[in-house]
Amino acid sequence: MIRNAVGRLIPEEIDGRKLKPFAGAHNDHGGGRKVGPPIRAVVDYGNKLLKSLDEAIDACQIQDGMTVSFHHHLRNGDYLVNLVVDELAARGLKDLTLAPSALFPIHESLVKHVENGVISHIEGSMNGPVGQACSLGKMKKTCILRSHGGRYRAIQDGDLPIDVAFIAAPAADEHGNCNGLSGPSACGVMSYSLADSLYADRVVVVTDNLVPFPNYPWIIRGGNVDYVCTVDKLGDPEQIVSGTTRITRSPTRLLIAQYAARFVRDIGLIEEPHFSFQSGAGGISLAFLKYIGDIMRQRGIKADFARGGSNKFLVDMLEEGLIGYILDGQCFDMVGARSLRENPNHLETDPFTSYNYHTKGNFATRVRVAVLGATEIDLDFNVNVNTHSDGWLLHGIGGFADVCDAQITVITAPLLRGRLSTIVDSVTTVTVPGETIDVLVTEHGLAVNPARRDILDRLKGSDIPLRTIEELRALAVDMAGVPRKPEFEERIVALIEYRDGTVIDTVRQLKV
Repeated sequence: MIRNAVGRLIPEEIDGRKLKPFAGAHNDHGGGRKVGPPIRAVVDYGNKLLKSLDEAIDACQIQDGMTVSFHHHLRNGDYLVNLVVDELAARGLKDLTLAPSALFPIHESLVKHVENGVISHIEGSMNGPVGQACSLGKMKKTCILRSHGGRYRAIQDGDLPIDVAFIAAPAADEHGNCNGLSGPSACGVMSYSLADSLYADRVVVVTDNLVPFPNYPWIIRGGNVDYVCTVDKLGDPEQIVSGTTRITRSPTRLLIAQYAARFVRDIGLIEEPHFSFQSGAGGISLAFLKYIGDIMRQRGIKADFARGGSNKFLVDMLEEGLIGYILDGQCFDMVGARSLRENPNHLETDPFTSYNYHTKGNFATRVRVAVLGATEIDLDFNVNVNTHSDGWLLHGIGGFADVCDAQITVITAPLLRGRLSTIVDSVTTVTVPGETIDVLVTEHGLAVNPARRDILDRLKGSDIPLRTIEELRALAVDMAGVPRKPEFEERIVALIEYRDGTVIDTVRQLKV
């Protein structure tokens, strides 16, 4: 075992794969060459349109031990993952690696395919029952969780070779040009499947809305697609909603959002040239959008851009003229999907452009302030968004590790959640290192990472209560006591991979 830069013990090898321990948020400077897919010839692609999903699976010649991938833009409304895996199971296939960009509660039926050996493990974000199965040690091999940018990097670098990519396409033509803008399953953005289309050995576009050639814009290009097939229904777009689309009504959480907006105002960030921001889609984040919008409106401020996931509140700001562009990685509600289709200043982005660490510059570093939520934060400002304080692996990373490259990263969280402190001595699982986290905002005040002396200097004169993170931790303990730590088995069931491919932490099987 090797102790990494955040003090976590990392095995040198697992499942025959040599691991690189996390060495620091900006220690990696690249090197090597990108991998490439097989070279194909146009003479072999006279007619890509097949009669059914079953026929497409036949054409791909999927065998035991292969890796199949999916994207997650239909979120909890996705039908395709279950359709494909059920068919692969019916064919008696075993030891498959599943490589989705994310899984959701709708994919609970995958658990039985884990238990019967169809799926050996998962390399991708797991939200809900599949993550719970991982915590219980049901996977044959160790799972790997990556951020959205980390997944793109892993595919392009060859760490995650994909045999067959299944791309759910709300609108596609017979050549394979597709997007998520129209049709009964329209989800808006679908660009997290871009890496799959560029690097997988075989690419299958699956649609419930076949449109005439040429389908444009082509987010996925037909020149990267092997086969096209249709199904009756890809999913339920109403279920792409993330968490809540309503501003929180909790006075505590409203105060947190208000403090976060006042923080952005009081350090003068909102008045500086090229102001931009990113926020999530939960109740506190939506309240932050309301409060920051009020401040911008009062002061006549227009942000250069806002980074999505898009939602109704962000779209309202765009249409009012408070922001110049939405740079969107996924739509969190149908208003976002509609805006992407209709507004030329609402732009679809992909993880290569926005989040990939192994590029000549993604635009995450151009975001002036990112306001994010978290499960836990510790006294070193390390953040956990993967496991709950009780040890269950129930959440993926999403874009969290990538967004933290913003010039200022703010974590918003109530001091207590379910009578448990969100501030702990040491987080259960390290998702991102404290060196990338600048500010914690709670209802009891704001704590600044001591490494950001410049932020403390800029807050002089602000009436927001300032505390140290140690003071906030002590207050939480006084209110709720010290929580009992979860107990784990020795077996490592998942790796938390940082965006550069190093391992920042491990998740062990939970004792139950």
